[in-house]
Amino acid sequence: MKRQADNSISGFPSVVDFGREICCDLASGESREWLVTNGIGGYACGTIAGHQTRRYHGLLVAALHPPLGRTLLLAKLDEAAQYGAQRFELATNRWVGGAVVPDGFRHIERFHLEGAIPVWTFALADALLEKRVFMQSGANTTYVIYQLVRASTPIDLSVKALVDYGEEHSTTTAGDRRMDIVPVAHGLRVTAFDGAAPFYLLSASAKAQPAHDWYRGFDLSAERARGLPDHTDHLFAGEFSATLAPGDSLTMVASTGAAPSLDGEAALATRQKEGRALLERFFTGNMGTAPTAPPAIQQLVLAADQFIAARPLDGVEDARTILAGYPWFGDWGRDTMVALPGLCLATGRPWLARNILRTFAQFVSEGMLPNNFPRAGEAPQYNSVDAALWYLEAVREYFDATSDTGLLRELYPLLAGIVDAHVGGTRHNIHIDPADGLLYAGEPGVQLTWMDAKVGDQVVTPRIGKPIEVNALWLNATNTMARFARVLGRTPNSYEGLAQRARTGFDRFWNADTQFCFDMIDGPRGSGDNDAALRPNQIFAVSLPESPLTPARQQAVVDVCARELLTSFGLRSLGPKEPAYHGRYAGSVEERDDAYHQGTAWGWLLGPFALAHLRVYQDAATAMFFLEPMFRHLEAAGLGTASEIFDGDAPFAPNGCIAQAWTVGETLRAWRVIANARNERDSALRAGAG
Repeated sequence: MKRQADNSISGFPSVVDFGREICCDLASGESREWLVTNGIGGYACGTIAGHQTRRYHGLLVAALHPPLGRTLLLAKLDEAAQYGAQRFELATNRWVGGAVVPDGFRHIERFHLEGAIPVWTFALADALLEKRVFMQSGANTTYVIYQLVRASTPIDLSVKALVDYGEEHSTTTAGDRRMDIVPVAHGLRVTAFDGAAPFYLLSASAKAQPAHDWYRGFDLSAERARGLPDHTDHLFAGEFSATLAPGDSLTMVASTGAAPSLDGEAALATRQKEGRALLERFFTGNMGTAPTAPPAIQQLVLAADQFIAARPLDGVEDARTILAGYPWFGDWGRDTMVALPGLCLATGRPWLARNILRTFAQFVSEGMLPNNFPRAGEAPQYNSVDAALWYLEAVREYFDATSDTGLLRELYPLLAGIVDAHVGGTRHNIHIDPADGLLYAGEPGVQLTWMDAKVGDQVVTPRIGKPIEVNALWLNATNTMARFARVLGRTPNSYEGLAQRARTGFDRFWNADTQFCFDMIDGPRGSGDNDAALRPNQIFAVSLPESPLTPARQQAVVDVCARELLTSFGLRSLGPKEPAYHGRYAGSVEERDDAYHQGTAWGWLLGPFALAHLRVYQDAATAMFFLEPMFRHLEAAGLGTASEIFDGDAPFAPNGCIAQAWTVGETLRAWRVIANARNERDSALRAGAG
């Protein structure tokens, strides 16, 4: 078909745009990954170079039980173009043993993001062929559009479809396994086994020829680096062929639906319209700050939407959740509530925040929010001491942004129940200590805080006792409840009393010897069993709205974090002078879990640090400088988005998930607060000058 008028995001300044210096260097191309999502938990993900390096890479990873049940269906499309007398292999594959055959990455002249849509430009002599990948919102459907932008004669394009049917965390060993591949109108239907969900490979204009040939031994180098199985097999299920004249396009569709639209141009126009709407909401919802938003912030606004997903729930209209990270995390209570203000409120979408808060209200149990939701059909896990407290903080941010007393009135009994459960005691020995008004939590073998890694049965950072960020959250929760009570005409006295006791008790966190805060007090050995290790959790005692620290102590906390914990992309989880410090996140699963919270830098902590610095020094320009390296990070690792973690040692290499909700969310939230502070300062200066 002929390509219609350009429907891209008009004037959007892409922060990801590479030429041959990146695209044609295999190491550079495979270390940069793209991601597209469908809003129900499914995704497509891969490398610029086109070959798989992870078990999670694929063109259709469908959420068969939204937002989970993610299953790799279409692994990849291997293309070749016949142009005159020349044949150009456009695909790239690396095999066990290291051979790279074919090496189509050498033909990539340009890769860029068009909004959030990845676009490759292949140069074939004097011809240019563009390729776009995107998903339909709300459906397990992926579109791949090829357009012959320039050529002197038509090209013959062949596309081999390589399929799978693997649970997202698995690899495939083919053996003698057979799949049922049946020709249907416009393409092929694939059924992996009896009882498997069928999926379809379709094209309105290409001829489909079924096949059944296992391609064995795809090398997965990123999995090898993680100490995990490092190769997989995929089934060549069929070949699609078409002739394209200059200006023509070919659409390939992979879907779990039997009759998806095959009109790629219309589907692309819809996706681009959705991207424009996201940016328009951002601009209109952030009057005074968004018009000066740098391109990186606009890119993060588009990235923010990738984490929002439907979580179908009886009794809740338009139920929504936040997926913690791609490509392997589901939805986690803590991560959702930390990320919510940035992903929803800072992007001008308060109704999304409302939907998510109402969705998670259905899962509160004994005053606790689920830590995470396992696979479909399994019960949520309640092993987080802070998720419910972050929920209260998210409600506060939502109310500050909207003054929505209707939702506040609806949720108030639930919020009161959360506080009551913590006062009276709930799971895992979570309770208020009557001696000092602080929150105690923990029991052997259970990880309750965000520092939750385990090696076998051993919790790496058990933190049994009174963790500092948990008690900073508790103080803010009780203050928030007192305020909410007043708004609704209720008596705030009990909450004010809890807050005052927590504020007084918080003085016990100050370590006079080190001049910064203990990370945890009153450990398993009782009063005085305090953890003096330098960790970043104390930053929340400054960044949260209600600080229990004096101004001098707030400054001391910010200063020590700046000197010892700050990296370009986040705060180290442990001071580099501490004996247990690990500066590199690498090796086997056990080695990586041991380093996860023992020096690894976390991107989500950069936002709270910048806000704490702003609070102490009232210098918006400097606070904004702390965020700028994260803006440049959008050109590395997960393209257009932000990574989960980074090495604690320079050059602070990205690691973990390539796209992490709370890293994106906290960057956006901090940017908005700092930008508002900068604008207020500038307005005051102009008023004074006038």
